[in-house]
Amino acid sequence: MVNSVIEKDVTIEGNITSSKGSVEVRGRVVGDLSAQAVTVHAGGTVDGALSAKSVTVEGIYSGKIQCEDLRLAASSQVKADVSAQSMATESGAQVEGTIRIAGKKG
Repeated sequence: MVNSVIEKDVTIEGNITSSKGSVEVRGRVVGDLSAQAVTVHAGGTVDGALSAKSVTVEGIYSGKIQCEDLRLAASSQVKADVSAQSMATESGAQVEGTIRIAGKKG
């Protein structure tokens, strides 16, 4: 799997798509992000829709999340409408919005 990293000093305005890889956000993204896996690291910020198989949020996120597996770290600050099959939330995570967990299929 290809891994793309948006570093701390980088701000991207626009949509990002990685059809076969993962995207790590340490900086700021303003736009929609689609990949196999997305990680918003502590100190990272994303404003836009996230679509991925696996999403991990350690930083700040605002938008709409659609994924299979969602993990929210204790340091995360999330304002989103969430649609996922499974979700793990560490104590201390801040979440505001609508959350729909469908459960694993099969």
